[in-house]
Amino acid sequence: IDRVLVDAPCSGLGTLRRNPDLKWRQSPRSVAELQAKQQAILAAAARLPKAGGRLVYATCSLLAAENQAVVQAFEAEHGRDFTPLPALDLLQAARVQAAADLVEGPFLRLWPHRHRTDGFFAAAWQRR
Repeated sequence: IDRVLVDAPCSGLGTLRRNPDLKWRQSPRSVAELQAKQQAILAAAARLPKAGGRLVYATCSLLAAENQAVVQAFEAEHGRDFTPLPALDLLQAARVQAAADLVEGPFLRLWPHRHRTDGFFAAAWQRR
C-alpha cells in the first residue's frame, strides 16, 4: 500500500475544550490500556506499506504516553524497516503556510491554546 494512516483510538484529551467531561473519564490505567492498543495497531499497520510507502500515526491526545512514547516503542521495534519523516519537511512539500508553527521536533503537534484547534499529534515514516 502506498499510504497507511493509523488514526489511533486515544483518550481524546486534545478535545477537552469541546468535551470537558473527558478529564473525569480518564485514569492512568485507562491511558496505559489505550497505549497498549495503540502500539498493537501501529505494529499491525506496519506490515502494510510497500517499500517507499508511508505510515502515519495520529491521535487527538495531548499526552506523551499516547504520542511520543508510542513512537519511541515503534521505532525501537521497527526502526530497521522505517525511516522517520520530519513533519516540517512534509508540510513544506505540501506548501502548508506557516508550517514551522505546526511542528514540535519531528512531529506535527497542534495545541488548543496555540493553534485554536483541538490538540493533535502525528508522526510519519517511510518504509525502506
